[in-house]
Amino acid sequence: MRIVVKIGSNVLTRADGSLDVTRISALVDQVAELKSRGVEVILVSSGAVASGRKLLSPQTKLDVVSARQLFSAIGQVKLLNHYYDFFHQYNIVCGQILATKEDFSTRRHYLNQRNCIEVMLDHDVIPIINENDAISVNELMFTDNDELSGLVATMVGAEKLIILSNIDGIFSGHPDDENSRLIPEIHVDRDDLSQYIQRSKSSNGRGGMITKYNIARKVAEEGIEVVIANGKRANILVDLIQNPETTCSRFLPLKEKTSSVKKWIAHSESFAKGEIYVNGGAKEILLGNKAVSLLMVGVTHIEGEFEPDDIVKIMDENGCQIGVGKTTYGSDKAISLIGKARSKPIVHYDYLYIEK
Repeated sequence: MRIVVKIGSNVLTRADGSLDVTRISALVDQVAELKSRGVEVILVSSGAVASGRKLLSPQTKLDVVSARQLFSAIGQVKLLNHYYDFFHQYNIVCGQILATKEDFSTRRHYLNQRNCIEVMLDHDVIPIINENDAISVNELMFTDNDELSGLVATMVGAEKLIILSNIDGIFSGHPDDENSRLIPEIHVDRDDLSQYIQRSKSSNGRGGMITKYNIARKVAEEGIEVVIANGKRANILVDLIQNPETTCSRFLPLKEKTSSVKKWIAHSESFAKGEIYVNGGAKEILLGNKAVSLLMVGVTHIEGEFEPDDIVKIMDENGCQIGVGKTTYGSDKAISLIGKARSKPIVHYDYLYIEK
């Protein structure tokens, strides 16, 4: 079994914002136990910024971006040192991968990164992945490490993505409300729980439950089970693998597997260089049950400038996104072919992901 475990900032920090070294040690103990049982574990770990914030008190006031760069640069060293020391006690080697959005923006970079992880796993090395906060600013940033963990899980073909937060999962109301109940199973093909999700962000991280929910749905739609659980519960990782009754919210995966290329396409929305608008007939066909390509005869207009093989969003007449894909040719040629039949598809089925 291969799993990806995302550890959130609120799991790794104490109430005062300092790094919870005891928690890191406990999680390493659990990963070591899973590894001894033949489970391949890839960690996506937050905590660098929180770690660095306690190491240094700048003499001058820093803007938000500069502070994040500074604290992450020094905090990442401390965070990885802790992981290294605790894994070393089990004679386990760990390695660091710092990722940016650009590492997923092209198929070549995507495959290079996947190969790096595969080589590490082949040599019994635990990959520990985090966003490269020192250079990832503004448009280069992931929404948070939830997004990164979803990309990693689909990239490496994991069977399970475990997102560890500081609450037990998704509730039917605010987690602190005694009338709220934990929702243990979510069927992504029929359950829409967005009305229940709290929109507030975590105190130490950039994301919130709405991000976790959206990422979990997308990853489960691609055939990977997603679990949201409380990372501060004792032995939570081992329990989640061994005991199906463990307290958590599970997003049950769709049985239909998605190709590796389409997995990349599905998570490439934020890299889009343009938008292709389609008419009602084309929308109906694209949303149907048959596998089809997007033809120029159904395109009404194009926005943005893009080259062949760039990522674009597919929009309906009302401006609602219905998919994302990789273009066959650039925007200049595409504009000249709008509405014309008997031309090559602007987006071939193999490189088209429709959001249903």
